[in-house]
Amino acid sequence: MRYFIVSNIVTVIGMALAYWWAGWQGFIIAGLLSIMEITLSFDNAVVNATVLKDMSAKWQQRFLTWGILLAVFGMRLLFPLVIVGFATGLPIMEVTNLALEQPEEYSRHVLASHVSIASFGGMFLLMVFFHYFFNQHKEVHWLVALETRLATMGKLESVEVILALCLLLGMQALLPEVERHGALMAGVVGVVLYVAINSMTSMMSGNKDVSHDAAQNITKSVAYSGFMGFMYLQVLDASFSLDGVIGAFAMSKDVVIIMLGLGIGAMFVRSMTIYIVRKGTLDEYVYLEHGAHYGIGALAAIMLVSMVTHVSEVITGLIGVTFIGLSLISSVRYKAKKSK
Repeated sequence: MRYFIVSNIVTVIGMALAYWWAGWQGFIIAGLLSIMEITLSFDNAVVNATVLKDMSAKWQQRFLTWGILLAVFGMRLLFPLVIVGFATGLPIMEVTNLALEQPEEYSRHVLASHVSIASFGGMFLLMVFFHYFFNQHKEVHWLVALETRLATMGKLESVEVILALCLLLGMQALLPEVERHGALMAGVVGVVLYVAINSMTSMMSGNKDVSHDAAQNITKSVAYSGFMGFMYLQVLDASFSLDGVIGAFAMSKDVVIIMLGLGIGAMFVRSMTIYIVRKGTLDEYVYLEHGAHYGIGALAAIMLVSMVTHVSEVITGLIGVTFIGLSLISSVRYKAKKSK
């Protein structure tokens, strides 16, 4: 399919580079990492599509170009370097040398930062989950008994923020004292970042009359709204990729192989997002968005639980796919029932 042409080209180039860099072992590990990334992020593609379908064609194209560069080089390569630099106090160039020359030591530093990383990603994704299901104006429900109650709770002002922060306080209390402050700060940053991006997007998309020149103001407002939507997608992708980046070190300590493998997976996630938007999949399968957000909620819970105890990557990978699959089955049944 034409939507996956670029992804296939990137796959061929990426796998060839993996073989050139580390032989057949690197080739195999890069392939496994790409499969892991796609499995972990399939629900990410669906949620991305819900945002992307309301963006202009220009910002959709930027999502595919600038966005993939940020996703591959920013989150899969630079972000772990920044985390290690922050944790160790080393300059970024020294951390880069550490990653290339002493991968075992670099991996140790990344894994040591797992609690803070999981706290940030878990809280951001939890806010995405809460915001979707606490929407009192949401009309279509998949699991009706549960979702109608959640929508009713949405009438309470800032209920998602209150619940998220209460949960964060409860989770950090279970951690060793030395890790509590970092987990708390990272989690709060995740909540604040979500609220800030969501608020600015809503403000700019609804603010049409603050300029003397109304037409010029609408253009600026739409452009800014597109920019905020783009930034939201990048942070969302970052939150999804955190678990994959950490899990990747269980397969390899080579940052180049990790970047290539996860980058291939990220490119396919981008292609799936565009396919869903162009084909109108969300309109055809009415419960698909619900399944994706349940997957997000489950992933958020897994990331928060992983602060305290290890959670198998198999569970993490399968849970999102399971929700997507069940929502697809329900959507097909709904469509068939409606057509009778």
